[in-house]
Amino acid sequence: MSRAGEGARAIRGSAPARWVTETGWPAVSTTARRAGSAVAPAVGPVLGTVSGFGWAVLGVTVVAIVAGLALGWRELLVIGFVLLAALLIAIGFAVGRSAYAVRLDLALTRVVVGERAVGRLAVSNTSARTLLPARIELPVGSAFASFQLPRLAPEAEHDELFGIPTGRRAVIVVGPVRSVRGDPLGLLRRELRWTDPVDLFVHPRTVSLGGSSSGFLRDLEGVESRVLSDNDVSFHALREYVPGDDRRYIHWKTSARTGKLMVRQFEETRRSHLAIALSTNRADYADGERGDEEFELAVSVCGSLAVQALMEEREITVLTPGSTLHAETGRRLLDELSAVEQNETSRETVVQLAKTTGTAVPQASVAFLLFGSGVTPTQIQASSMHIPLGVRVIAIASRPGERMSLRTLGDITLLTVGDLTDLPRALRRANS
Repeated sequence: MSRAGEGARAIRGSAPARWVTETGWPAVSTTARRAGSAVAPAVGPVLGTVSGFGWAVLGVTVVAIVAGLALGWRELLVIGFVLLAALLIAIGFAVGRSAYAVRLDLALTRVVVGERAVGRLAVSNTSARTLLPARIELPVGSAFASFQLPRLAPEAEHDELFGIPTGRRAVIVVGPVRSVRGDPLGLLRRELRWTDPVDLFVHPRTVSLGGSSSGFLRDLEGVESRVLSDNDVSFHALREYVPGDDRRYIHWKTSARTGKLMVRQFEETRRSHLAIALSTNRADYADGERGDEEFELAVSVCGSLAVQALMEEREITVLTPGSTLHAETGRRLLDELSAVEQNETSRETVVQLAKTTGTAVPQASVAFLLFGSGVTPTQIQASSMHIPLGVRVIAIASRPGERMSLRTLGDITLLTVGDLTDLPRALRRANS
């Protein structure tokens, strides 16, 4: 190949790169990026006010005007300019500054299922000029309430009272309050957030167990276990002294009589510690609405047992599949129970829940297993195999509408509760 050919190839290969550098494309690209970064904060909120319907109308407007001009169709031009006028008018509805001071107050942040929950929304004009009417939206859980805010003079205030349905146990997020400006056609929608969200805890129903359970729990205080100990308060027997025994427990009278050193042996006593295991496995309850009713009753039973134990300053541990609820105070526990839900995909049966309970709380004096009608007697009996010896196991089956009953399955006491008010009587029978 000749030198001329090599030179031509070199020129062809290097010319585009040299031309790009000489014309300043990289510099132009950098400038464009910088300009875009500077404009984005201002343009972003403006574009964000256009609704999906507004973008569709804008697209039809552009197509109609361009096609009308290109094809000479007056009808398309009329449609395009009418839609353009609608967009321009919509801008007038959305523009304008809002200078509000907004307060969101709930009368109570914790209520029981069925109790009335009310709140107050106060909006005041903090500017020196009159503010145009607007719409206020208040998200409540998965829904939202809408209030029409009238024209507000300077320093004027507008109040709205509202109620929140509490027919079901839940943690309802109320807020944040937002003001909405927009046109009647919904082409533009401008939202401004004014408050932080507030949690409303709808606690499960509970029943006071009073003397029915207090005597039951008191009987557990200091119950002797079958575990022998060298030092405790419950005397068991005497045995021969072996090297290493504490000499303080030598029984000298018996030692003198037998001629051998004899020491006291004790049975270990336990302070009452309640373990409450609540199944959230959907399979442990009936199907459909019946299963929901059973689960709500089981949650109420759990709350009643735990609150009573905390009132009597007992130690408790409340477990669900995969988690341990905070039970430092009754309020904290009920807050946690407000958020407990059934698990449709859980594979942890009541037997596995009992195993988890026995491992997590081996020092418990009583273990309560709470479930619905989906658990079989075989599963209930198998559950007791995973609870340590010396721990009394009480299983409570929630079956709304059925009569309260008590039966024994091996070492387990099985209570059937048809209504929450049956619980105190059921515990009395279990303790008799």
